[in-house]
Amino acid sequence: MADPSDVQRKYKEFLDLLPLTLTLAGLPPSDHGRYFTAEQIESRLFTIRHAWKAARQVTRECIQPGSAQQAASSSEVG
Repeated sequence: MADPSDVQRKYKEFLDLLPLTLTLAGLPPSDHGRYFTAEQIESRLFTIRHAWKAARQVTRECIQPGSAQQAASSSEVG
């Protein structure tokens, strides 16, 4: 079993990144009174999982010292 403080930290990270994750996913809401099919839900979960990974990566790049400068300098070169 995971350490309770680890679980709490990961849960907080998840909640903190949720708005960015959903924005990156770019998924439209369902129409009023219409529900998603199981296949649509699976597809949306796949998109959200990938958006979550991107949100974590960009956040880590932004908060780690030096990594933002390295990313900026490498993008200027190309």
